[in-house]
Amino acid sequence: MITLKNVVLRRGAKVLLDGASCTINPGEKVGLVGRNGAGKSSLFRLLDGVLHEDKGDFHVPQHWRMAQVAQDMPETDMSATQFVIEGDTTLLQAQQEVMASEASEDGERMAHAYMALHDAGAHDAPARAQALILGLGFRTDELERPVNSFSGGWRMRLQLARALMCPSELLLLDEPTNHLDLDALVWLEAWLKRYDGTLLVISHDREFLDAVTSVTVHIERALLNRYGGNYSRFEDMRAEQMALQATAYSRQQEKMAHLQKFIDRFKAKASKAKQAQSRVKALERMEKIGPVLAEADFNFEFSEPQNLPNPMLAMEGVTFGYPPREAGVEPVAIVRGISRSVLAGQRIGILGANGQGKSTVVKTIARDLQALAGQITEGKGLNIGYFAQQELDVLRPADTPLEHMIRLVRDCTAQGRLSGQPTREQDLRSFLGNFNFTGDQVKQSVGSMSGGEKARLVLCMIVWQRPNLLLLDEPTNHLDLATREALSVALNEFEGTVMLVSHDRALLRAVCDEFWLVSRGGIEPFDGDLDDYQRYLLDVAKQSREAQRQEQREQRTAPPVAAPVVAQPAEATRTPEQKRNDAQRRQQLAEKTKPLKKELEQTEKRMAQLAQEKTQLETRMSQPATPAELAESGRRLKAVNDETETLEARWLELHEAIEAVGT
Repeated sequence: MITLKNVVLRRGAKVLLDGASCTINPGEKVGLVGRNGAGKSSLFRLLDGVLHEDKGDFHVPQHWRMAQVAQDMPETDMSATQFVIEGDTTLLQAQQEVMASEASEDGERMAHAYMALHDAGAHDAPARAQALILGLGFRTDELERPVNSFSGGWRMRLQLARALMCPSELLLLDEPTNHLDLDALVWLEAWLKRYDGTLLVISHDREFLDAVTSVTVHIERALLNRYGGNYSRFEDMRAEQMALQATAYSRQQEKMAHLQKFIDRFKAKASKAKQAQSRVKALERMEKIGPVLAEADFNFEFSEPQNLPNPMLAMEGVTFGYPPREAGVEPVAIVRGISRSVLAGQRIGILGANGQGKSTVVKTIARDLQALAGQITEGKGLNIGYFAQQELDVLRPADTPLEHMIRLVRDCTAQGRLSGQPTREQDLRSFLGNFNFTGDQVKQSVGSMSGGEKARLVLCMIVWQRPNLLLLDEPTNHLDLATREALSVALNEFEGTVMLVSHDRALLRAVCDEFWLVSRGGIEPFDGDLDDYQRYLLDVAKQSREAQRQEQREQRTAPPVAAPVVAQPAEATRTPEQKRNDAQRRQQLAEKTKPLKKELEQTEKRMAQLAQEKTQLETRMSQPATPAELAESGRRLKAVNDETETLEARWLELHEAIEAVGT
């Protein structure tokens, strides 16, 4: 088991753990939670040996193998499959020992080396690696693509697959869901449930923690507090503790009163009944999570919109996609012929499997992309607040939060979009203070900030603009749990329209009243809840992988393409000379292909023999035998694999040669 007893851990002058004690038992799946900067990642560095305790006793079993996701961006032209295979450190060590034993010509050492190679799963390593890659959302035609041909987010998925490939007794995962879509996230949950080692995971996705973990360790006031149960159970128990502190609720009472006022005001109006009901749900949820939120780093709210055009916008025959990158190239259409309206007060969750076009739809509505066809008509006074999935990359690293706000004021003034927002520098400083940018932080360069701080700055800039339509594309990727809860409360209080793309199921459940499904080039209402959608995603992913595998099987087994048939004169009209020439051509063709076909037949026969011998050798190596016998079996198995690979290449060459002769 892992034990910490009175551990003190410092990073520079900051004390992260001060007399902390905790025990983690073998096989437990533990969620590590706490505020940003509390020391979660530093605790991981203690576990993997990068950091050392300053005081106290710390112990991890020496025989435990540890796996974790590398945080560096891989730069290699290695194929995706081979990159993930090399995450299996046990297999790599076994391969290295086989080479060393063969060089030493020590029979007994070779026997043990080949047995270790077999036990490490060398025979099915590519299949295991590819199952992980496909599960994380890749297509089968990407399995052999070079790693450095993928974008950053997809390379980090490969790093995750590489960590899962590694045999381990302890698995450390730090924000594993940040680069995943909902379909890959659901697959990862299922994989981790089957993992039989000890798991420690840092995540700000409450539903992911609930699905995967059974123990929660909370870092608070430099101590480790262990709770039996997943995150929701921890939240309940912690709420019970905080309920003893009556003053902890005072900050939330105003928000609850605001929601109640909205409910009382609009529940009798048919046009607002659905929104009032969503506020009832939000109020019920606030009553449950209020004690935890009371200690959140910050709370915020969206200002009441200046106006609410209805409809917000109307789409008529709109095609969403990307314009051509160069002249003469056709635009790429992803979603076609959409006619829908977005009404005031709607709260829409946009769902869809990876690559179906969710972000493309949002970008087009946000005016970042032009519609390829059709018409989008905006309501008078439409004011969009857009949080893009890559919004953090758009921030200027060298500029400060205050400089970003000053530039925003200047841009809105030039566009005539000021609606009573504060514009003086002192007002902007105060506004930034509402988002926890206080004192010298307003003049700190954005490039030196954490992802969570950047996300808070983007939210601050959106709130300042007083939008009436919020377009949010994965807004929670860099937010901690408390900030996600604060965002959820703020969105529920927002009186405008919300369109949300997110893999955070807790946020979708709390905020959205209806769902649109982007699928097969269209947009349709999704009749069902998020549990129904998860089942739908798993079915779609399974069908897609099966279709791709079937296509590959058909390509491998497809007969050679027949040579085009040249129209011949009718038999009655053909001259004796034409008949002789045709017969002579057939004879020449047969003479050319005969040796190739004979070699092809012999190759196929030999490949079948080798496949049978390989099965026998693997069976023999799994049974008791002398070192000499095992060494000989290992050497022979390697030779069989090498010869099979050579013959497969020759088989393809022969097929191509026969086709070439016939053309």
